[in-house]
Amino acid sequence: MRIYLDTSVIGGVFAKAFSIDTRPLFAKVNSKEAIILVSTLLEAELSLAPSHVKDFLKSLPKSQIEKVELTNEALELADKYVSEKVVGKTSLIDCQHIAIATISHADVLASWNFKHIVNLERIRGYNSINLRYGYPLLEIRSPREIFAT
Repeated sequence: MRIYLDTSVIGGVFAKAFSIDTRPLFAKVNSKEAIILVSTLLEAELSLAPSHVKDFLKSLPKSQIEKVELTNEALELADKYVSEKVVGKTSLIDCQHIAIATISHADVLASWNFKHIVNLERIRGYNSINLRYGYPLLEIRSPREIFAT
Protein backbone atom coordinates (compact mmCIF):
# COMPACT_ATOMS: atom_id res chain seq x y z
CA MET A 1 0.00 0.00 0.00
CA ARG A 2 1.26 3.45 -0.96
CA ILE A 3 0.24 6.00 1.67
CA TYR A 4 0.62 9.73 1.13
CA LEU A 5 1.31 11.48 4.44
CA ASP A 6 0.45 15.03 5.29
CA THR A 7 2.43 16.72 8.02
CA SER A 8 -0.13 16.04 10.75
CA VAL A 9 0.64 12.31 10.59
CA ILE A 10 4.33 12.80 11.38
CA GLY A 11 3.40 15.11 14.25
CA GLY A 12 0.79 12.58 15.32
CA VAL A 13 3.52 10.18 16.40
CA PHE A 14 4.34 12.61 19.22
CA ALA A 15 0.85 13.96 20.00
CA LYS A 16 -0.82 12.39 23.01
CA ALA A 17 -4.23 12.36 21.32
CA PHE A 18 -3.01 10.67 18.13
CA SER A 19 0.09 8.63 18.96
CA ILE A 20 -1.66 5.34 19.76
CA ASP A 21 -3.45 5.42 16.38
CA THR A 22 -0.49 6.73 14.39
CA ARG A 23 2.20 4.29 15.46
CA PRO A 24 0.59 1.20 13.78
CA LEU A 25 0.93 2.96 10.41
CA PHE A 26 4.66 3.38 10.94
CA ALA A 27 4.94 -0.20 12.24
CA LYS A 28 3.66 -1.30 8.81
CA VAL A 29 6.29 0.92 7.17
CA ASN A 30 9.05 -0.51 9.35
CA SER A 31 7.92 -4.08 8.62
CA LYS A 32 7.95 -3.23 4.90
CA GLU A 33 4.20 -3.76 4.51
CA ALA A 34 3.56 -0.17 3.41
CA ILE A 35 5.31 2.54 1.45
CA ILE A 36 4.91 6.18 2.41
CA LEU A 37 4.88 8.97 -0.13
CA VAL A 38 6.85 11.94 1.15
CA SER A 39 6.37 15.14 -0.78
CA THR A 40 8.61 18.13 -1.14
CA LEU A 41 5.76 20.06 0.51
CA LEU A 42 5.86 17.79 3.57
CA GLU A 43 9.64 18.19 3.76
CA ALA A 44 9.30 21.98 3.56
CA GLU A 45 6.71 21.99 6.36
CA LEU A 46 8.87 19.69 8.49
CA SER A 47 11.85 22.04 8.13
CA LEU A 48 10.09 24.17 10.77
CA ALA A 49 9.42 21.23 13.12
CA PRO A 50 11.44 20.28 16.20
CA SER A 51 14.46 18.09 15.52
CA HIS A 52 12.91 14.96 17.10
CA VAL A 53 10.06 15.15 14.57
CA LYS A 54 12.48 15.52 11.64
CA ASP A 55 14.64 12.72 13.03
CA PHE A 56 11.64 10.38 13.19
CA LEU A 57 11.09 10.64 9.44
CA LYS A 58 14.81 10.09 8.84
CA SER A 59 14.68 6.93 11.00
CA LEU A 60 12.25 5.15 8.66
CA PRO A 61 13.61 2.63 6.12
CA LYS A 62 14.56 4.50 2.96
CA SER A 63 13.32 1.54 0.89
CA GLN A 64 9.81 2.30 2.14
CA ILE A 65 9.83 6.00 1.23
CA GLU A 66 8.85 7.26 -2.20
CA LYS A 67 9.60 10.93 -2.88
CA VAL A 68 6.94 12.88 -4.77
CA GLU A 69 7.00 16.45 -6.02
CA LEU A 70 4.78 19.50 -5.83
CA THR A 71 4.55 19.94 -9.61
CA ASN A 72 2.86 22.62 -11.69
CA GLU A 73 0.12 20.08 -12.42
CA ALA A 74 -0.47 19.62 -8.68
CA LEU A 75 -0.49 23.39 -8.14
CA GLU A 76 -3.15 23.78 -10.84
CA LEU A 77 -5.30 20.98 -9.40
CA ALA A 78 -5.00 22.47 -5.89
CA ASP A 79 -6.11 25.84 -7.28
CA LYS A 80 -9.20 24.14 -8.76
CA TYR A 81 -10.16 22.79 -5.32
CA VAL A 82 -10.05 26.35 -3.99
CA SER A 83 -11.62 28.11 -6.98
CA GLU A 84 -14.49 25.61 -6.96
CA LYS A 85 -14.94 26.28 -3.24
CA VAL A 86 -14.28 22.85 -1.75
CA VAL A 87 -12.34 24.87 0.84
CA GLY A 88 -11.25 28.49 1.19
CA LYS A 89 -7.98 30.10 0.13
CA THR A 90 -6.52 29.63 3.62
CA SER A 91 -6.53 25.85 2.99
CA LEU A 92 -4.42 26.00 -0.17
CA ILE A 93 -1.56 23.99 1.36
CA ASP A 94 -4.01 21.23 2.36
CA CYS A 95 -5.25 21.25 -1.24
CA GLN A 96 -1.68 20.93 -2.49
CA HIS A 97 -1.21 17.80 -0.38
CA ILE A 98 -4.41 16.33 -1.82
CA ALA A 99 -3.40 17.22 -5.38
CA ILE A 100 0.07 15.66 -4.99
CA ALA A 101 -1.48 12.46 -3.59
CA THR A 102 -4.03 12.36 -6.43
CA ILE A 103 -1.48 12.89 -9.20
CA SER A 104 0.93 10.39 -7.58
CA HIS A 105 -1.84 7.74 -7.54
CA ALA A 106 -1.54 7.17 -3.80
CA ASP A 107 -3.71 4.34 -2.50
CA VAL A 108 -4.73 6.58 0.39
CA LEU A 109 -3.90 9.97 1.88
CA ALA A 110 -3.45 9.86 5.66
CA SER A 111 -4.19 12.94 7.75
CA TRP A 112 -5.34 14.02 11.19
CA ASN A 113 -6.83 17.24 9.74
CA PHE A 114 -10.56 16.64 10.18
CA LYS A 115 -11.59 20.17 9.28
CA HIS A 116 -10.14 20.49 5.78
CA ILE A 117 -9.03 17.01 4.69
CA VAL A 118 -10.57 13.99 6.47
CA ASN A 119 -14.08 15.37 6.19
CA LEU A 120 -16.79 13.60 4.19
CA GLU A 121 -18.18 16.74 2.55
CA ARG A 122 -14.70 17.91 1.55
CA ILE A 123 -13.65 14.43 0.34
CA ARG A 124 -16.69 14.39 -1.94
CA GLY A 125 -15.74 17.83 -3.24
CA TYR A 126 -12.10 16.88 -3.92
CA ASN A 127 -13.15 13.68 -5.68
CA SER A 128 -15.84 15.43 -7.72
CA ILE A 129 -13.19 17.77 -9.09
CA ASN A 130 -10.75 14.89 -9.60
CA LEU A 131 -13.29 13.03 -11.73
CA ARG A 132 -14.33 16.16 -13.64
CA TYR A 133 -10.73 16.81 -14.66
CA GLY A 134 -9.79 13.21 -15.44
CA TYR A 135 -8.04 12.26 -12.21
CA PRO A 136 -8.74 9.17 -10.10
CA LEU A 137 -10.72 9.12 -6.88
CA LEU A 138 -8.56 9.51 -3.79
CA GLU A 139 -9.17 7.64 -0.56
CA ILE A 140 -8.68 10.04 2.36
CA ARG A 141 -8.56 8.56 5.86
CA SER A 142 -7.15 9.07 9.32
CA PRO A 143 -4.31 6.71 10.28
CA ARG A 144 -6.78 5.06 12.68
CA GLU A 145 -8.94 3.96 9.72
CA ILE A 146 -6.15 2.68 7.49
CA PHE A 147 -4.89 -0.17 9.63
CA ALA A 148 -7.84 -0.70 11.98
CA THR A 149 -7.67 -4.04 13.72
